[in-house]
Amino acid sequence: MTTPDIAAALARVERALRHRPDSGLHGDASATATWAGGLRMRCAHPAGRQVATDMPVQLGGGGEEVTPGWLFRAGLAGCAATSIALAAAAEQIELSSLEVRASSRSDTRALIGLAGPDGQDVPPEPSDLRLDVRIAAEGQTLDSLRQLVERAVRRSPIPSAATHALPLALVVSLGEASSGVD
Repeated sequence: MTTPDIAAALARVERALRHRPDSGLHGDASATATWAGGLRMRCAHPAGRQVATDMPVQLGGGGEEVTPGWLFRAGLAGCAATSIALAAAAEQIELSSLEVRASSRSDTRALIGLAGPDGQDVPPEPSDLRLDVRIAAEGQTLDSLRQLVERAVRRSPIPSAATHALPLALVVSLGEASSGVD
């Protein structure tokens, strides 16, 4: 879609949401991870799309697929980039390039249950979570693009979830795995 097409679609959605604000609240598509042997998982979308994950050979995996942590960073970068592109289109800004890189640091000791030198648990969550955005649009200054990016990322669901640490409900049941698709 072109920038004007995206802007028109956004305007239609905005009109609909102004008329019926409650229609904006919806359940998100679930992601179901099913064990595929070893440390390999098959992650399925309700529409049938799938992506496999695995762990590096050093941790006992096959090392042939992306890790779940990488998928988290890919989701973070993809969601931020999408929000930036949506905001640019809504403001009639024709982007000439956009690249969002998500990076972090993790401590493998937490994953395997090792304590730190002080005997305390090592935090399992990634640290130094960072988004690096490279963006260009003809006729736009760095400052105006920075403001666009900041507005867009504040409205972006996955970066916001990482920033505001959602509570996680954990439900465990006994039984065989389903097909992996809702």
